[in-house]
Amino acid sequence: MRHIPNIICVFRILLVWPVAVALARHEYLAALGLFVVAGASDGVDGYLAKRFNWTSELGKLLDPMADKLLLVTVFVESAWMGLVPWWLTAAVVARDVSIALGALAYKVLIGPLRGRPLVSSKINTLMQLLYPVAMLLHAGTGFPPPGVVDALAIVVFITTLISGANYMALFTRRAWDAPAQSS
Repeated sequence: MRHIPNIICVFRILLVWPVAVALARHEYLAALGLFVVAGASDGVDGYLAKRFNWTSELGKLLDPMADKLLLVTVFVESAWMGLVPWWLTAAVVARDVSIALGALAYKVLIGPLRGRPLVSSKINTLMQLLYPVAMLLHAGTGFPPPGVVDALAIVVFITTLISGANYMALFTRRAWDAPAQSS
């Protein structure tokens, strides 16, 4: 039973391809449905892992990988199709790459990086999930109005910048403090 969250993460990774195909075919409501299922699965696996203490090292790797694979695929493909502004996609991808490189550098140069996601990161992830929902719903039905989708894009951009800056500050502070901790 303790592997159920990991199985759900693998399911989410497998959903990336059908989402991408539906987007490429301009089947926006199908892409939206699959995206919502994938997003809901993220909540379910997280709940199960925490509620029943079914966490694992594999899950700690799979869960963020599944999230990022889904979001980056949707943002990049949607930008390619003209549904999402490139400046927003660039910010979203740059944040993820910066965090990954910062974590890797910390691990290689200093040691294991432990911690929980920052509140700003959780808010940013929520916004990065809500924006594609609104964008795909708009592409498929015309609702919500373009102004709402544009406003959400700005909110995603701002939360992306804040979250990225918070992670860089955290990594820098931990790296700065690391020698004093090891003495």
